[in-house]
Amino acid sequence: MDFGKSFWNLIPFTMQMAFVVIGGYVVAVSAPVRKVIDALARFPKTPKVAVAYVALLAMVASLLSWGFSMIFAGILMREISKRVDGIDYRAIGAAGYLGLGQHLGTGFVIIGRALDGDQRVDTAGIAENQRVIPLELTLFTWQNLVMILVLIVLSVWICYVSTPTADRAKTAKMAGITYQETREDIGKPQTPGERLEFSPVLTLVIVALGAVYLFDVFRTKGGLAALDLNTYNFMFIIAGMLLHWRPRSFLHAAAKAVPMTGGVLLQFPLYAGIFGVLMGSGLNEVLAKLFVSISTQDTLPLIGGIYSAILGLFLPSGGGKWVVEAPYLLEAANQLQCQSRVDGHGL
Repeated sequence: MDFGKSFWNLIPFTMQMAFVVIGGYVVAVSAPVRKVIDALARFPKTPKVAVAYVALLAMVASLLSWGFSMIFAGILMREISKRVDGIDYRAIGAAGYLGLGQHLGTGFVIIGRALDGDQRVDTAGIAENQRVIPLELTLFTWQNLVMILVLIVLSVWICYVSTPTADRAKTAKMAGITYQETREDIGKPQTPGERLEFSPVLTLVIVALGAVYLFDVFRTKGGLAALDLNTYNFMFIIAGMLLHWRPRSFLHAAAKAVPMTGGVLLQFPLYAGIFGVLMGSGLNEVLAKLFVSISTQDTLPLIGGIYSAILGLFLPSGGGKWVVEAPYLLEAANQLQCQSRVDGHGL
């Protein structure tokens, strides 16, 4: 029963994640961004440098959005593979996915909670009366920024040293993959009513309305406090409209992005159901006591980190994994903190 009752609790968050994919896709495939990718693809000259280069740009792009990074890196490695001979297709493919696996910059669970002031809300719709934590204390702490830098440097280095040389590479051609130049054809208006879809007038009106809204949000809430997940997604959608210029082009890109959200639409309700089972069965309390028994206030972050890394092998989603972990890891942290306070007062 708990599984079914909780199954729909993550629907708002699920839709937010779906729009991360859609927004990132429509921006990445727009003509201006494609020109930027084409220019970037001209720099690497050797296979090893090309793979490391894709890894670097994929992870840098993921600091903006993992949805954008996923498409951006895919197009980039295709363009580089057409220019540089002897690239191992397995290596460059893995490098392109690094942005998807290391989206530390966008930390969407954290951004989703970075709302205004004393507003008490849980973006995922799971629990209420939880105090909002500002981004300055999460995403933009020096520890997280150092971790991002270290991960990028190590990942790029590993990609470089592990990439096979040209004589040992398994190229795209060997895998039977051939690149064909394709041009997106959005057609021509067939009726007077369709002419508006091919005109930038409607785009400019919507973008202007969106810009006014964003200006008001950032003016009233101020800086990072305005950067919640809804605002973040809204910015990408508005940017996608502007970059595609004509509504028909934007809608064409969005239609191609929607099938990519299938996994997202299914996985997060399943995670919500798992959350419900943990809470309803009392298993979260058992796990919290287990972590308290084997940890101290100083060692809990390390033990929790190791456990989280292992759990990630079975739940390959940062946001979804946190939904499952949060009930008992946060409870363990609270219990250890309370114990520390009592001990500190000599009680």
